[in-house]
Amino acid sequence: MAALIPILRPFFTSVTEAQPPISPRTSNHPHTLSRRDAVVSLSSASLLLFSLSPTEPAYAFGISGPKEWLKDQKKKSSRFLLAPIDASRESLRSVYLSLTTRESDYTDKDLESLQNLLRSSARDCVPKERSSLVDFQSKTGVEVCTFKLVLKNAASLLDDKDPVILKAEDILNDLVRSFGSLIVLTNGIDMNLPSDRKKIADAVMEAISFLDKFEKSVKDCLEI
Repeated sequence: MAALIPILRPFFTSVTEAQPPISPRTSNHPHTLSRRDAVVSLSSASLLLFSLSPTEPAYAFGISGPKEWLKDQKKKSSRFLLAPIDASRESLRSVYLSLTTRESDYTDKDLESLQNLLRSSARDCVPKERSSLVDFQSKTGVEVCTFKLVLKNAASLLDDKDPVILKAEDILNDLVRSFGSLIVLTNGIDMNLPSDRKKIADAVMEAISFLDKFEKSVKDCLEI
């Protein structure tokens, strides 16, 4: 089945044909999800989830019905909740494909495009890479890291000290550090040097690995 899925198109405008060493995804183009789109996805996932609250009397008396209903609604809306993770992974895969299929003729504009795509994939979770507006919002107490919002939504019915949440938080911290290191690594590189491209490609694969682990931890919180 997977062999029939089309190969992602690299994000650079011109590349040479080659077989990518990572398995293809379902889109012909990098799945770029804007901050607004990510918020819309999270809002869609949350639409039916907070009409009942753990502070309601039903929870206080240990009645499981409403909580089970909420769990079921979370599972049904998981596609929207996980959309930002999948979009970031698709973007990183397009970067990896570009770096491993094109040998030369990179320009400063290509490097700028690479860095912008990596920042977008980090979903405002790397403080030093946030725009001035998003940074201002974070300083007013607003949570701006999309991945943190995803985890908070997925784990809202679990106890704060639940081992599943604690494990997910540790993985998220590793993911954010991975994105931060990856973006810093692109500063001052020469994309026409194979050694520099390999460094970035390896770091991209590491970030993808952490994204996969984070997605798994979110699914564990949702029990799916």
